[in-house]
Parts: sequence; structure tokens; C-alpha cells
Amino acid sequence: MGLSSDDGVMQSTARQVGVEHLLPSPEPVRLLDEHGTQVLPSSARRDYVMPTPERLRAVWRAMVIGRRLDAQSTALTKQGRLAVYPSARGQEACQVAPVLSLGPGDWLFPTYRESMALFTRGIDEVEVLSLLRGDRHCGYDPMRHRTAAQCTPLATQLPHAAGAAYGMKRRGEDGVALAFVGDGGTSEGDFHEGLNFAAVFGAPVVFFVQNNNYAISVPLSKQTKAPSLAYKGIGYGISSEQVDGNDAAAVLSVMDVALAHCRSGNGPFLIEAHTYRMEAHTNADDATRYRTGEEVSTWISRDPVTRLEAWLRERGVIDDETVAAVQAEAEEQAASLRDRMHDDATLRPMSLFDNVFATPTPQVRAAEAMVRAESEAGEQA
Repeated sequence: MGLSSDDGVMQSTARQVGVEHLLPSPEPVRLLDEHGTQVLPSSARRDYVMPTPERLRAVWRAMVIGRRLDAQSTALTKQGRLAVYPSARGQEACQVAPVLSLGPGDWLFPTYRESMALFTRGIDEVEVLSLLRGDRHCGYDPMRHRTAAQCTPLATQLPHAAGAAYGMKRRGEDGVALAFVGDGGTSEGDFHEGLNFAAVFGAPVVFFVQNNNYAISVPLSKQTKAPSLAYKGIGYGISSEQVDGNDAAAVLSVMDVALAHCRSGNGPFLIEAHTYRMEAHTNADDATRYRTGEEVSTWISRDPVTRLEAWLRERGVIDDETVAAVQAEAEEQAASLRDRMHDDATLRPMSLFDNVFATPTPQVRAAEAMVRAESEAGEQA
């Protein structure tokens, strides 16, 4: 028996009503314009509240310090102290605001570019850079900091984040997992698998896409035909949003909504933050081969640090003395990082076999014996 025309209209309407809560805003949510002037997010599909000045001052301070440590880390590659470093300059709001919105029981799943986010997480800077230095697999304790190891393969951390979030849900915990990924990572299979698993099992995980316009040298236009990467969540039944990633106030507000969504038992949430990578992909990349200086200059005018600083100054939350004090604090931390990174790491070849398996396999034991024998022979030579 076929449907009448009225039945068809009713079903079509029901489908549209059923997906309305999944849709991102037609334009990226923004609370501050390029000049730091507060604006209303008139086209937003959800209610976004301006964060308090105290919270935004904390975000600004962390961005100033994070930017200085990021620059120092880039300099360390030129001094031979780091093998490689992927700068996040220009993406400070995306690195800092999401991390500062997390609670003590939440987990963080970073990519290789999230050093600034890990600094903000309170992890020792030298431990953060250990992976990029090459002396250990992961320099910090993931369990202590509730932060997974930085991930070099694209998007492989997303299924891990979904699984960790589902585990917290099964245990009755109130925790949420925050998983970072770049625009290029959304083209990977792990991205889709992570989203699908999280949606099907209602895992409380926030997928945070930092769309900095390039997957190394591949522009977004050659990665996807989607009107926005935020729309990729809809097909999996995931509520999604897009935000001006250089507006720290908007990022923090959108994160507040996403975290509340997850903690209320509504499953995962996808955020696309529109931002820009000011430096090359890494120190091994020549960005002038695929983008123009004019393009970079345009994004300099949208700087997330100066934008938030202007708003805080206008309201009297900070002044010249405050700015100077925070900049001095940033310089002190950068100097400490530089000095400590110039100390040669203590190498322990046998640490290669730590934490591989709870019960080492015969193959691991054999490899361990071989390395031990070679090390002892070298010491006796």
C-alpha cells in the first residue's frame, strides 16, 4: 500500500524536525570580531553566553604564555635540540580554550600539533617535547595527566577517545573525552570510525576539528566538497557546530555547550573551529610553495591573542602593567625551557622494552637480550 501525498509530507517534515538539533549554525559562531568588539551570534542555532571576564583573562594569559613557548620550541629545532616541531601559532584559541574548559575527570586526546594545549594542561614542557626530541615515546604520564600520548598518525586517536569516553560512561563516571583532529584528519577512516562508534554507543566525547585550511600543503577545497566540516557529524547522528576558531570567547562558549551536551547523556558532539596555521606545517616544510604572503597577512589581522586582549583592555580587566607582567612570566618560562632542553637527555636503551606488554612475549625478551648484550659490549670496548 503506497503513501498518500499527505503522508509523504508528514514523514519529510518529521525527518527535518528530527535532525534540526544536529545541524551546525549556518555561519561560524562569533562573539568577538577582529577588533575585539563584542557581537551577537545572530545566526547561531544554540544559545551561547559570553564567558566571564575572569575566565577569559585566564584564557588570554595561557595564550600569551603558550605562544611564547611555541616560539621557543621552534627555535629549539634550529639549535638541534628537537628533531621536528609543528607550530600552532595562530591557533592559540583552539589550543587553550578547549583545554581550560575541561574538568579534572576529563581526558584529552591530542595530535602532534597540540604541544601548546599540553602546556596549558599543566604538563612539564620538557616532558611535552620528549616525543619530538626523540628520547622517549611519551615523556609524560598519561594516567596522571589524563592525557593520551601525542599522536603522529592522522586521526588514530579518535577511536581511542571514543573508547575511553564509552568506558567512563560504562563506569558511571561524569568524565568527557576531548579529541583534537586537523582538517586533513577528517579524510581518514579513523575519523569516521571514531564518530560512528561514539554515536552508536552514546560516548561522551567532543571531537574538536581545527580547520587551519591546509593538510600540510593540500587546501581544504581539495579535501572535501562539504559546505563545512561540521556537517560531517550529521550523517552519524552527532550534534555539530562551527565556530570562529580565532575568537577565544566563542570557542570557550561553544565548548561549554558541547560539554554540557555530553555530560547530560546526549552522546558525542562535533566542533569545527575555523582558524589558520601561521607557520609552516613543521620546520621541515616550505609553506611559500603553496600559499601566498597576502593570505598569511589577512589572517594576521584576525590574531586570536590581540583580539581577546583588546576586549579585556576595553573592560578594564587588564592594563599595560598586566600585559607586561604576563609577558615577563612567559619569557621566564621560555628561558627555563631553553636551559633545560640544552641538558643532554640521559639515554637508557633498555627503556625501549618498558611498557610494551604487561607480560613480555618471547620475541620481546629475545630483542631485549640482544640490545642488552650489545650495550654491555659497547661499555667494555
